[in-house]
Amino acid sequence: MSLLEIENLSLDIGGTPILKDVDLSLGAGEVMGLVGESGSGKSITALSVMRLLPEDARVSGRISFGGIDILAASEDRMNALRGDDIGMVFQEPMTALNPLKTIGEQVAEGIRWHTRANRADADAQARRMLDRVGLPAQKFPLTRYPHELSGGQRQRVVIAIACALKPKLLIADEPTTAVDVVLQAQILELLRDLVNENRMGLLLISHDLAVVTEMADRITILRGGEVMEAGETATTLSAQLHPYTRQLAQASMHVPERRKRHPFSPLEGRMSPKETEGGVSGGTASTLPAAISPSEAHRPPLLTVQNIAKDYPGRRTSLLRKPAPVRAVDNVSFSLGEGHSVALVGRSGCGKSTLARMILALEEPTSGTIAFRGETITGRDQTSLRSARRDMQVVFQDPYGSFNPRRTVEWLVAEPLHLLDGKPGRAERRELVSQALHEVGLKPSDMQKYPHEFSGGQRQRISIARAIITRPKLVVADEPVSALDVSIRAQVLDLFAGLNDRLGVAYLFITHDLTVAKAITDEVMVMDEGRIVETGRTAEVLTHPRSEAARALVEAAPDLHRAIAKRMQEQG
Repeated sequence: MSLLEIENLSLDIGGTPILKDVDLSLGAGEVMGLVGESGSGKSITALSVMRLLPEDARVSGRISFGGIDILAASEDRMNALRGDDIGMVFQEPMTALNPLKTIGEQVAEGIRWHTRANRADADAQARRMLDRVGLPAQKFPLTRYPHELSGGQRQRVVIAIACALKPKLLIADEPTTAVDVVLQAQILELLRDLVNENRMGLLLISHDLAVVTEMADRITILRGGEVMEAGETATTLSAQLHPYTRQLAQASMHVPERRKRHPFSPLEGRMSPKETEGGVSGGTASTLPAAISPSEAHRPPLLTVQNIAKDYPGRRTSLLRKPAPVRAVDNVSFSLGEGHSVALVGRSGCGKSTLARMILALEEPTSGTIAFRGETITGRDQTSLRSARRDMQVVFQDPYGSFNPRRTVEWLVAEPLHLLDGKPGRAERRELVSQALHEVGLKPSDMQKYPHEFSGGQRQRISIARAIITRPKLVVADEPVSALDVSIRAQVLDLFAGLNDRLGVAYLFITHDLTVAKAITDEVMVMDEGRIVETGRTAEVLTHPRSEAARALVEAAPDLHRAIAKRMQEQG
């Protein structure tokens, strides 16, 4: 008998059909991949198994877990199952964690609830689990709070919570979306080990076909709440019998067409002596490519970052001893030319997002200067930063955390319009919002909805619409497509490329996805422990990495063709 069986599952919310006759089965020790576009019904299928559905949801069909009828089980029975026999890794780690509790308390909470262990034993078990997901005690004590961690580190805490009691079934909803490729490989290996050691069934929900191919024995592909195709993973993705399967595979490898590729900027890649000692530079002012014209070489950069460092107060361990500061960004220098597209890649927690916040003047550097359009923006007040903010916009890593949940999409997307010199009237404002939503694949009718009414991928599209509505000169994109399915990711990358071609918008892409860096950027900077250790043309650095940090990223990056070939070989 299968560990999990779903038969003819149909669901509607408020009269709107969401799922239609979904069939799925998962055995002990098996990995099932559940893939599809954003809004296809992947997450709601998982929530149906956990029975965490809205009050107005109407469900029919059958869900059986270990012989238990989930849809008929009492709430007390479900409370006993959730977190013990059934664990779940939710898509957005910040909203899944309690900001008022330490990470130790949150991992230990489920242990104490289900096993009645005392505090010391629960804390010890929590410590072991955090160590196993890559959060060692010397750097990440149990007393840390979620806001003190990066997005990838928070995701590891969520995985630790879900796996602490070695559940029979683990539902992982985009478990590696917010983590770098090296950590992704480690987490997938951890999940694989748990499956093998505990005969755990794993329902892996992901938009990354390469990850699913590497992990899953079988795959189920959803579209519009219906199963399009299901079968053995490698066979299904290799044959691509259904047109929708073909569409997903092609979108996962999509590279936008760009009318122009910018030559390497004369200032990009310039590094401080300290950085050059420990890393590799792919281009400096003394090694300009011949393709750069004199006018290009002498054009002033749009953004100049010079010797930027950022220290944070260390954690106090004694009343008598002042803690040593923690350096998050260490003496970084680079420039970004108008219309250029540069990727900043590196492992989770290496300082990428901290550097982005300083560029956006959301944090002051400890030392160094940042200039935008030739004007220094460090140390200036908010009023004098108004024009810079109009021409410099951002897409944050966590879309839901960047929205006011009490505001409609129209208000959220229109928020940057107050920076324009001439304030648009209501009709013009609605037209601008409608156009921005259309450009990211949403409907004008979505304007009156609230953030909670959208999937994670749809919320990221709203965030991108807000960033481009003022037609900025520079967009700092912090993991801009990490939460998007492959089809929407292809559309958004095309959008970024189109804006770059038509309007000359420059991009600083902060990403752990090397396929995104290859597809959309001219140059790449590799960051490790707060320093830029390698720079150069994207294709050259990612094809022939020279620094240890870059090599680790390239070797860990999933590849769909390679994963299919490996699976086919394993099957004989």
